[in-house]
Amino acid sequence: MRRSSVYQRTTYSISPPRQLLPATMGVLSGMDKITPSLYLSNATSARNRNIIAAKHITCIINASMDVQRPTLSGVDYIRVPVADLPHVRLSDYFDMVADRIRLVERRNGRTLVHCVAGVSRSATLCIAYLMKYEGISLREAHNWVKSRRPTIRPNAGFWHQLIAYEKKLFGKNSVKIEGSALGVLPVETGKYRRDCNCASW
Repeated sequence: MRRSSVYQRTTYSISPPRQLLPATMGVLSGMDKITPSLYLSNATSARNRNIIAAKHITCIINASMDVQRPTLSGVDYIRVPVADLPHVRLSDYFDMVADRIRLVERRNGRTLVHCVAGVSRSATLCIAYLMKYEGISLREAHNWVKSRRPTIRPNAGFWHQLIAYEKKLFGKNSVKIEGSALGVLPVETGKYRRDCNCASW
């Protein structure tokens, strides 16, 4: 049974918010619930035993090169060894990570995806998961994750990879990349819309 679209009630913008949070906020903010079975955080929260236990996390996906694995019993641990650089092929891991998140959900578990700050790499992986398994557009997936964790900001290279992934999944794009005085920015293409199955999250 499909849930009604959260986007019928709320409109978000891909553009950066008018009042930008300080850069340190991405490092300081903790763990955010993306779906009932998916959380996004920074490295500090991912290593906090009390938070992991309180959120009933059963799988941790670490999208970083240098954050060390915590010793947590009963928690599966997966490393996606990538740097937060535009040329890095994070898309090589989109399907593997999305499939694992869905498998954990089917086993009534919960997954935490993190990098260092919970801003670029881990956010990109969560967006890719929502496109693949919730069947929503890149625009809607980005807007949903940003509504849950306002500090997210995938780098320009990851945006290009998400756009290519959306094209692969749906045959069309809801977002394109344009240059501006602020650098390369994603903008909506306008007409493409899919229903989001996330009103009850």
